[in-house]
Amino acid sequence: MSNATPVTPAFGWAAQSATTPLAPHRFEHRGVGAGDVQIEILFCGVCHSDLHQARNEWGGSIYPMVPGHEIVGRVASVGASVQRFAKGDLVGVGCMVGSCRTCGSCAEGHEQYCEGGTVFTYNSRYPDGAPTWGGYANTIVVAEDFVLKVPAGIDPARAAPLLCAGVTTWSPLRHWEIGAGHKVGIVGLGGLGHMGVKFAKAFGAHVTLFTTSPGKVADAKALGADEVVITRDPDWMKPLARRFDFILDTVSAEHDLNAYLGALKSDGAMVLVGLPENPPTIYPGLLVSRRRTLAGSMIGGIKETQEMLDFCGQHGIGADIETIAIDQINAAYERMLKSDVKYRFVIDLATLAPSGS
Repeated sequence: MSNATPVTPAFGWAAQSATTPLAPHRFEHRGVGAGDVQIEILFCGVCHSDLHQARNEWGGSIYPMVPGHEIVGRVASVGASVQRFAKGDLVGVGCMVGSCRTCGSCAEGHEQYCEGGTVFTYNSRYPDGAPTWGGYANTIVVAEDFVLKVPAGIDPARAAPLLCAGVTTWSPLRHWEIGAGHKVGIVGLGGLGHMGVKFAKAFGAHVTLFTTSPGKVADAKALGADEVVITRDPDWMKPLARRFDFILDTVSAEHDLNAYLGALKSDGAMVLVGLPENPPTIYPGLLVSRRRTLAGSMIGGIKETQEMLDFCGQHGIGADIETIAIDQINAAYERMLKSDVKYRFVIDLATLAPSGS
């Protein structure tokens, strides 16, 4: 028999509508079932998609909404059939808490592309219709299969953004088998881009950072970039034609993709992980003339997320972060809009008042 309790009380900060600031909110997770892990949340990264969804900028938002899908915490309790985790373990939860587990994508370890419907960590629904609640909170209940082990070699706060920003850049770099001898371009030096630079460099590639901000040159080189190209110059692309094997575009603001496509070698690939609001204009001749590929990638599966965490633990890689208290979250959203963070906000949930108010 399951040792599940009817519900797991929780409290955090939630958006009540698209136009109201986040504020304290009490809610309930399901009880801890046989295959579940309850986690006491220590840190939660703040992703730009949290802001988009809290403000319903992508449509379909579910309110009230507790955002957060870059979660690191300690196991508080486990269900009777859980085998991989025990109370006190340091664990993580990323962007997903469920999938059908039977379709082709799930069988291949790509739960993020589940054909039956991925259940996302917040602003989503379980098959029974119950809403999901994210990591701006004191606790979460997650099926064992969607819980990740956080290795001892990473600071827990710096590990939190790896659960989204980390795996989002890791997955395409691994899929396209980037390594020594490759010339790699990273577009943008934000929460995603700074991890892309770190990973590409760790894999042995020659890394060029593309940015519109001259003030980011020193930071990019400190993170591992071999070169930095300022793309405000209208002729920046001319000396770079047909130079790169792979370009990872992390930018969600509207920008011209064609110049970057022209910088690819024959058989080169450009992969988008940002989500601009409006569709770009692409000149097909840039693809056809050199057999170039323009592709997209979304987060990563559970297996590859664990591989990424293990790699980071072995190599001492974590996100560059600014830690904030939970009551700074609304100000942090406004700062994100101004790109005023290096390079990821992380909420210290020790600042969440026990009363939830």
